[in-house]
Amino acid sequence: MGLELGADDYITKPFETSVLLARVKAVLRRSQKKQEPVNAPEAFSAGDIDIDPRAHTVKLKGNLIELTPIEFKLLNTLAQQPGHVFSADDLLRKVWGMEYVGQPQVVYVHIRALRTKLEENPNRPHRIMTVRGVGYKLVPQGV
Repeated sequence: MGLELGADDYITKPFETSVLLARVKAVLRRSQKKQEPVNAPEAFSAGDIDIDPRAHTVKLKGNLIELTPIEFKLLNTLAQQPGHVFSADDLLRKVWGMEYVGQPQVVYVHIRALRTKLEENPNRPHRIMTVRGVGYKLVPQGV
């Protein structure tokens, strides 16, 4: 009856916590797929960084930069809104997904990896900036 009234799923009592979590994750996956655009966005630039989501490529000053899939998603997220500060939680949701269960330190590790690949001096970044107590932002550099 619940399914006929519009429910996506149900669980009978008694239930295992692991089953509940698996079903919630499945519903979240289905809802995220509905929200994803059919076509990837066009290529764009953020200063001297060129990003092509369709080709999954990044160029810095015209030179191809090899990024892991997570690094690409992280940079793409930051570059779509240059100057906007994203908290670690925002980045976890946008890059790793709603169902990610883990430590927020994964964001710091990947930000460091991006800085290593994009900054002249990763210890004194000019592109991927930390806003203390808030999060991270991309500051486009001149071409």
